[in-house]
Amino acid sequence: MTSSRVVMPAALEPSDMILDAWRTNNRVTAFLVENLPREVWEAPVPGAPRKTVRMIAGHIHNARCMWIKTLGKEFGIAVPRAVNRHKIGQKELTRALAHSSRGISTLLMLGCERGGVLPVSSSYVWRNLPLDVGHVLTYFVAHEGHHRGQIVMIARQLGHRLPVEITGGLWQWTKRAKEAQN
Repeated sequence: MTSSRVVMPAALEPSDMILDAWRTNNRVTAFLVENLPREVWEAPVPGAPRKTVRMIAGHIHNARCMWIKTLGKEFGIAVPRAVNRHKIGQKELTRALAHSSRGISTLLMLGCERGGVLPVSSSYVWRNLPLDVGHVLTYFVAHEGHHRGQIVMIARQLGHRLPVEITGGLWQWTKRAKEAQN
């Protein structure tokens, strides 16, 4: 007789869950950047010909840098260099995403260490994002998910429907989580 009991993984600390979720999100974004055809990377966005997919992808990294600067610089978190969204290559952006991901991880850890809430920095004047770690993580992941979806749609509009290995791979979070650990 076989057991139908589900084996649950060992309990994780909330901070470990938050950081693992962020790292997986970063891996999903990097996976898309790594797998875009060159002609999609360089193509003008339909309806916005002064913008390219490259610029949207570079914006993801630069937005991370802006948030690290706004919320973390005052507390000693190193701010990665922004990239030139007009010239960045895919491999270079993947490396930059790794740097900004570490910065976001450090920012999230700061919040975890402070009772689950990021300290308010003098640079944070927008005040539209609650600074508890749950909201901050969700906001960052939603922002990147939005732009990943834009990029997939733009590729389709350009006649370069991405293969299912790519589009489906964006939803393979278990696989991406394992990749993020390596």
